[in-house]
Amino acid sequence: MKYKLGEICEIVSGSTPKTSVAEYWDGDIKWITPAELTNESYIIDDSVRKLTELGVKKTGLTPFPAGTVILSSRAPIGKVAIAGCEMYCNQGFKNLICSDKINNKYLYWFLKGNTAFLNSLGRGATFKEISKGIVSNIEINVPDAESQDRAVCNLEKISEVIKMRKKEIFELDNLIKARFIEMFGDPRSNPFGFPKSMLKDTCKVVTGNTPSRAVQEYYGDFVEWIKTDNIVSGLPNPTKATESLSEEGMKVGRVVNKNSILMACIAGSITSIGKVCITDRTVAFNQQINAVVPMTKRILNILLPTIFPIAIPTFPLLAAVTEVTSSGRLVPNATIVSPMKRSLIPKVLAIADAESTTRSLPHTTMIPPATMEMIHFK
Repeated sequence: MKYKLGEICEIVSGSTPKTSVAEYWDGDIKWITPAELTNESYIIDDSVRKLTELGVKKTGLTPFPAGTVILSSRAPIGKVAIAGCEMYCNQGFKNLICSDKINNKYLYWFLKGNTAFLNSLGRGATFKEISKGIVSNIEINVPDAESQDRAVCNLEKISEVIKMRKKEIFELDNLIKARFIEMFGDPRSNPFGFPKSMLKDTCKVVTGNTPSRAVQEYYGDFVEWIKTDNIVSGLPNPTKATESLSEEGMKVGRVVNKNSILMACIAGSITSIGKVCITDRTVAFNQQINAVVPMTKRILNILLPTIFPIAIPTFPLLAAVTEVTSSGRLVPNATIVSPMKRSLIPKVLAIADAESTTRSLPHTTMIPPATMEMIHFK
């Protein structure tokens, strides 16, 4: 059966006591703000800031009970959690006290799955907000209690799987960082003595921009316009952009091709600064992002003199096959074959197979590690 939220929930909000009155703050009464909710918030039992009894009384705050579905209504819209105990909140919420017709966890998952829809309902010039009236008119399908419980159970299991996968990605990310240090050393101490160079000497650094919003012709569907939200930890490439530029907009925007590096340099959260991805397509990007476009030839000119001496000892084919001087007959001049100890590095080695080298190099045959012997032609 379909209901409006205002028909099956009591919707309440809060306010902020005067921050200039010290006596209102640092008590033991829990008071939350939207900034405390994250994408992983579920049951919350505490708050960052706390009020005193005097602060609650003078501000005329009313608490909401444990089990209330907490919904942020501005800055940002759509963050959701469930109160694990009685608490208070500021004016940035429209909280829903559920009747017996709806399971509070069922409502939580409904709201969590409709963040984009909630944001589309926002109103306001300076910043968007959803009012009590807007929330009251949101419609929801409410099945019987057993079906609600079953849906909640399934969604909680899925949520746990997602959390485990995110943890695995985090650990794999740490493994990648550890392997980088093992292979190349700490970039700050540079233990392998790699040559150092300014980024500007090996790459082209481009800062993005926002084509004028006043010119509607700049926006269309010709090329994606990437923002910091599209640079996600654990994903190598940018996610699909929600906005795109037109062909005219591309001319005044900042655009990079495939295999460029995008770095978030300005963001709403300090944890987002420094996130990077590699473009797998041509994209435009805004001013919160710097693009680093490697200049391959310059990088090779700097690194090859250092990398080759390190890399050559690990090349898999260590048996050198060289052209020998021909006597003009079917059989070349004699060569000396020196048996060597087995190598632990290569998987296979080359051995001479032996016909005339009058006009070509000797043929080679690949032999398995169990029978290989290191040989040299002198």
